[in-house]
Amino acid sequence: MSASYPTSPVSAADDPGRTLGIVGLVLAFVTSLPGLIVSIIAHRKSKAAGFNNVIAKVGIVVGAIFTGFGLILATVGVVGVVALGQKCAELGPGVHQSGGTTITCS
Repeated sequence: MSASYPTSPVSAADDPGRTLGIVGLVLAFVTSLPGLIVSIIAHRKSKAAGFNNVIAKVGIVVGAIFTGFGLILATVGVVGVVALGQKCAELGPGVHQSGGTTITCS
């Protein structure tokens, strides 16, 4: 005779990527790229276990958007620093007025 054991229904708490998804979402707001990476890992873990991890998906979207904004801001900053360096190379050291803007070159 074989014993039958009651099976419990699978709940969202059984999702192996749930906690990691929450961590990824929080990180996406604080440090976007690590949050994006953690959210992707959480999404993959959940998907492999057959769960739909909405929190991880939101973390992916937020992380991607914030990472994109960060890349745009970094690009604008680098372009600005290069332009300032070129202007200072033209003008030489000192304080200069150019187009209503004060430029200090050392």
